[in-house]
Amino acid sequence: MEAAELGLFMFSACAFTVLLFHPISPVAESIPDGVLRRVMMGTAMGLTAIAIIFSPLGQRSGAHFNPAVTWTFFRLGKIQARDAAFYTLFQFTGGIAGVMLASLTLGKLIAHQSVNYAATLPGPNGPIVAFFAEFLISFILMSVVLTVSNTKRLARWTGIFAGVLVATYITIESPISGMSMNPARTFSSAVGAYVWMSLWIYFTAPPLGMLLAAEVYRRLNASRAIACAKLHHHNNKRCIFRCNFEANY
Repeated sequence: MEAAELGLFMFSACAFTVLLFHPISPVAESIPDGVLRRVMMGTAMGLTAIAIIFSPLGQRSGAHFNPAVTWTFFRLGKIQARDAAFYTLFQFTGGIAGVMLASLTLGKLIAHQSVNYAATLPGPNGPIVAFFAEFLISFILMSVVLTVSNTKRLARWTGIFAGVLVATYITIESPISGMSMNPARTFSSAVGAYVWMSLWIYFTAPPLGMLLAAEVYRRLNASRAIACAKLHHHNNKRCIFRCNFEANY
C-alpha cells in the first residue's frame, strides 16, 4: 500500500509537470505566467496527497508515503522497527515504479528539460539555502500533523491540513529547493533523470526537520501521548501503530 501510494503520487507529479510545464503542452502555451502554473501544480499535488490519504490505501497504511514521516513516528514510539524498515523499502520501490510507469506512459515528454522526471533540485540560491528551506518546511509540516492529529476536534482533518501545506509549499517554496520533504520522492525522480546533484539535501533535511518537530512537540506536550501514526484514523481499518487513539479521545 505504501508503495502504491508513493507510486501514484510520483505518477501524478510527472503527469502534471508535463501538462503544466512542457513547452508543447496547450496548458503551458495558454498560461505563460509561471507563478500561476505553480499555483495550479500545487493545487493538483495537494489534492493528490489528500486523495491518497483518504483513500482505502491511506486509511489502512496510515498514508505516510515518506520515509521521513515513518521514521519520525518510529522515534515517537508508534511504529516497530521492522515495520518502519519495510515501509521505507516499499516507499522507495513504489516511487521508482511510479516514475517508470510515467516514463512508459508519457515517453520522451517526461525527459524534456522542462520536466526532467519531476526532479527536485536546489534553486539559484544554491544547496545550503535549499537545505534550510527543506528543513523548515519539513519541520512545519510535521508540527502541524502532530498538533492536528492529536487535537480531538481536528484529528479527522489531518490529511486536509497536510494537503494544503503541500499545495502552498509547491506554489511558494519550490523555486528554492524543488519542494521535496521526502527522500524517496527525490530519489525516484533522480533514478529516472540520472541527476544526483545535491541528493544529500533531501536525505538529511526532511528527516532532521521532522525529527526536531517531534522533539519540540513532545517537550511542549509532555503530558499527552501521541495517539497514532495514521494521518486518517476515522475509519474501520486495522491499525498497526501501537495505537491509543480511542484512549486519547
